[in-house]
Amino acid sequence: MADLSAATQSPSVSSSSSGAEPSAPGGAGSPGACPALGAKSCGSCAVHDLIFWRDVKKTGLVFCTTLIVLLSLAAFSVISVVSYLILALLSVTISFRVYKSVVQAVQKSEEGHPFKAYLDVDITLSSEAFHNYVNAAMVHINRALKLIIRLFLVEDLVDSLKLAVFMWLMTYVGAVFNGITLLILAELLIFSVPIVYEKYKDTSKTTWNRKEKGRISTWKPEMPQLLKHHLIVITLFLVL
Repeated sequence: MADLSAATQSPSVSSSSSGAEPSAPGGAGSPGACPALGAKSCGSCAVHDLIFWRDVKKTGLVFCTTLIVLLSLAAFSVISVVSYLILALLSVTISFRVYKSVVQAVQKSEEGHPFKAYLDVDITLSSEAFHNYVNAAMVHINRALKLIIRLFLVEDLVDSLKLAVFMWLMTYVGAVFNGITLLILAELLIFSVPIVYEKYKDTSKTTWNRKEKGRISTWKPEMPQLLKHHLIVITLFLVL
């Protein structure tokens, strides 16, 4: 009878233990979850931290590098910009290599190649990782192809008319600005609008917005919509 009672009680114990296990990693206090984006991917969290200047050095490096590249493309051709970038990189690495060789010859040390730690890093791409990247890219490519076919073959008349109106507006934008100028403006907006909005959205940090008004609330879904409206207003202002 003791064995029979233990056998009847064991399924309930195992079921309760199995039911308690999934709740632990999926809780709200999970250390792996992004505090800003919840269950979103780590890549989205990295982009969020980048445009909100969470790490000033990292964001400043990315912002300055991309801005310099875009300004260079606005003044020079793509071939010239790529050539100058490669020459600058080679100048730094060759100079450092020669400097370390001279120092080792003077001090009679055998430290070896200065970039040995980076040369030994395995950067080979496995077939599994390659197929994962290709499959992820194919999902977006197929989605884009379906959208293009749906718009150009007029599956929905309203969506096709929206595309036509947008392209008509872009002809005016193209008459005033080129693509590089629009990319520069887009980068300036992306790296400035979110941090400015986050700074002034909190009612406790602003003297001009009283608490009884309550017009600005904590942002969760509001930020993408506000940023979209801001970009539309800026674009229309530049066109007109």
